[in-house]
Amino acid sequence: MKKQTQATQVEIYGQTYSVRAAADAEYINDLAAFVDRKMREVAQEAATVDATKIAILAALNIADDYYQYRVRLSEGDPGRVAKRATRLVERLDEILGKTPGGVPAKAGEESIGALRGA
Repeated sequence: MKKQTQATQVEIYGQTYSVRAAADAEYINDLAAFVDRKMREVAQEAATVDATKIAILAALNIADDYYQYRVRLSEGDPGRVAKRATRLVERLDEILGKTPGGVPAKAGEESIGALRGA
């Protein structure tokens, strides 16, 4: 069954638009506010006052952000992942390297508490 669409009034760069979508009004308003912010950022830097040109430049900026996000997502973020992996390995070494009394554990003698970080 198709989700019913509803019309939501939004304002973007001084113009009011009626947007018909299946998403809830709050989400549509958030998107419109995002586009409005991007257009205003572009307008501050652009040498034009033409709203159509500003909209196109804002769309290009949004597309660039999205494209860069997709590239990072498809490649992974090796720096962030590597740092997190290093922290996890260090934490595991810390947990597995000691028994609850602070004495280094021997292989096969780790207690359940040590494995849980207790």
